[in-house]
Amino acid sequence: MTLIKPAAVPAGAGPAPAARRIPLWAWFVVGFTLLALARVISGAHELDSAGTLHEAINSMMPVMLAALAGLWSERAGVVNIGLEGMMILGTLGAGYFGYYHGPWVGLLGAIAFGAVGGLLHALAAVVFAVDHIVSGVAITIMAGGAAAFLSEVWFTNVPGGGQSQSPRVEAPRAISVDAIADWAADLQGHHWFLISDLGSVLGALTRNLSTLVLVSVALVLMSAWVLWRTTFGLRLRSCGESPAAAETLGVPVRRYKFIAVVISGGIAGAAGGFLVLVSSGLFLTGQTQGRGYVGLASMIFGNWRPGGLVAGAGLFGYTDALQLRAGGGAVRALLIILALAFLALGFRKYRRGHALIAGLLAAIGLAFAVWFFVSDAVPDDFTKMTPYVATLLVLALATQRLRMPAADGQPYRKGQTE
Repeated sequence: MTLIKPAAVPAGAGPAPAARRIPLWAWFVVGFTLLALARVISGAHELDSAGTLHEAINSMMPVMLAALAGLWSERAGVVNIGLEGMMILGTLGAGYFGYYHGPWVGLLGAIAFGAVGGLLHALAAVVFAVDHIVSGVAITIMAGGAAAFLSEVWFTNVPGGGQSQSPRVEAPRAISVDAIADWAADLQGHHWFLISDLGSVLGALTRNLSTLVLVSVALVLMSAWVLWRTTFGLRLRSCGESPAAAETLGVPVRRYKFIAVVISGGIAGAAGGFLVLVSSGLFLTGQTQGRGYVGLASMIFGNWRPGGLVAGAGLFGYTDALQLRAGGGAVRALLIILALAFLALGFRKYRRGHALIAGLLAAIGLAFAVWFFVSDAVPDDFTKMTPYVATLLVLALATQRLRMPAADGQPYRKGQTE
């Protein structure tokens, strides 16, 4: 019998090293440094003032909660494009219960109304195996109609209310640490590179910070722990990766999917409640303005992970706050960041041998640089588009590294095989 020897492996050879992923905190540091640099170059100090960052936090929270709601559903394998509709139901619940019973009961009402939307989506998509997109769109349409009808019924004859709005509702308590906030404001006033920018962050976090912001952050942290550190979370995520395999191991797949979608609806309702209780102080028909869809995009940008979706929501919240508070002059300063980012991407592609793509990215970067130097402000129409353009741009650049749950969006019936 002849023995076949394995081929000799050259000295020093081995498996190709895996590409190193840059951690999220490093991206944050780079982005914050670029923001500080753009502020110094442009002189637009509102670019990261404490007021702008405070408004950015409030704008970010509803999108972050909507993205978190999508994470719960899609990690279980159910696409939830009905997030917008569940947010609409949440605004209605917060407006009604917040007016009559105070902000925290209003938040519970928002969660309950959103959970009803999640329950309907779970019945359609999980129990009756309706196409997830069709079910989500139908829920959004129905939620808009139900909110308009119930608003007219509940608020028309109420003092301060009307057919399309509720009376003013009480806001949750805000927290301020005046000594630290005043010191941070003095630090910000010096306009030092990075030091004053850090002072702005400190000021935004220590003056008039809504307790509902803290609840929202805690909800993200708790969700991350439950989904990635508990047996329940492991079983739920297995339903989104391989439901047939999970069922063979005794996991009640449909039950987990059902629970995940209802939780998703409740969190989306809380996102709508934030808009009522903190952002505007009252219910208005149409006040979600597509934030449910932006939350879905933030979840995808975040690669279906909590840290990533927070970054995506932060991007939208910041650009939204900037265009509201500072206008086209400050938005113009973002052009230099875009120019540097595209030039860096072009250099990276060139080093990897993609000369054509590198040239295209470099040309885009130079175009942004020219736009910055030849203009004094970005036109108002484009300024209003900034949050949505930024979200789509970053999402497009991040598509190559995304990995959705393997069974996401696929209908599943008990007992079926892969």
